[in-house]
Amino acid sequence: MSTLFSSYRLGPLQLPNRILVSPMCQYVADSGRATPWHVVHLGGLASSGAAAVFIESTAVVPEGRITPGDLGLWDDDTEAALGKAIEAMRIVAPKTKVILQLGHAGRKASSAEPWLGGQQLPASDRGWTAVAPSAVAQLEHETPPEALDKAGMQRVRDAFVASARRALRLGVDGIELHFAHGYLLHEFLSPISNQRGDEYGGSLENRMRYPIEVFKAIRDALPAEFPVGIKISATDWVDGGWDIDQSVVLGKELKEQGLAWITASSGGISPRQKIPVGPGYQVHLAEAIRQQTGVTTIAVGLITDAYQADKIIGSGQADFVTLARAMLFDPRWPWHAAVTLGASVEAAPSYWRAPPSQQAHVFSNTNYGAR
Repeated sequence: MSTLFSSYRLGPLQLPNRILVSPMCQYVADSGRATPWHVVHLGGLASSGAAAVFIESTAVVPEGRITPGDLGLWDDDTEAALGKAIEAMRIVAPKTKVILQLGHAGRKASSAEPWLGGQQLPASDRGWTAVAPSAVAQLEHETPPEALDKAGMQRVRDAFVASARRALRLGVDGIELHFAHGYLLHEFLSPISNQRGDEYGGSLENRMRYPIEVFKAIRDALPAEFPVGIKISATDWVDGGWDIDQSVVLGKELKEQGLAWITASSGGISPRQKIPVGPGYQVHLAEAIRQQTGVTTIAVGLITDAYQADKIIGSGQADFVTLARAMLFDPRWPWHAAVTLGASVEAAPSYWRAPPSQQAHVFSNTNYGAR
């Protein structure tokens, strides 16, 4: 039997398979508000057969957006707009779990959309002043961010909590906090970007302090049974940066605070990173974290083949796999993986006639009829 299509728990959520859709920024929001694009995009992903869909990184404050086109969840308007997209997901796939990723871009904020070059935007051209743990720019030619003082850190922490409460009102099934890819909470963790001289910089304990405070504040603001996980860059791929050993320490600490899962990604903090990109190149990071912390772990990164994904789960390297670009290229990837592995997935009755007759097993509880 395929382990990829076996049931497993993500925190308190019992999921029918181990396939998740990774959060992927679309950069087409309107002043933080979800648009019809998100309704169609997320509705399609929800009906893919994956057990859960992670909604793209959603900024907790306007200045926490990566680009002007990022999703936000900081006021009633952004909440109402995102609610329409979530409603569409529930209509087309009521059994698919919906998890929202909350984040703050830190010093990587105020950037152009990728197809417009992705470079830092000046205030005169749709941009704003970024904030970070320290006044250290991501790239040498960029304007340095403003270093957050303690009052600013409190405001950001409160914004994370307020957005989490809005997400709960919207009825999402879980929240993932973005501790990865060079954004604000990762910036506090990594000595490359965190050059503070107070109790939030220097030692590992100090660098972990603020991200842990944000996690605990959100955890305390939500019902005990509501799952909260994190996505981390398990290594910076830079000598002297954040690494897997520090990631394990963080995982153990947050496990004590009620952490539901860790998605193990990597990189993003520095242009000096040297990443050995290849199929499943980050899976060993998920495996190490899973073995050393006992936290439910999600593998991500160039997982594109059904047999590859099944092996990751079957060998115990991770508890779940999450797909990103592969899902954009093939939004029915879980259907096709079920055919390949002789398994089945949930699908709306309107789609039950889709598989060729020799592959009719792909959908659970199907009744094709003669029409």
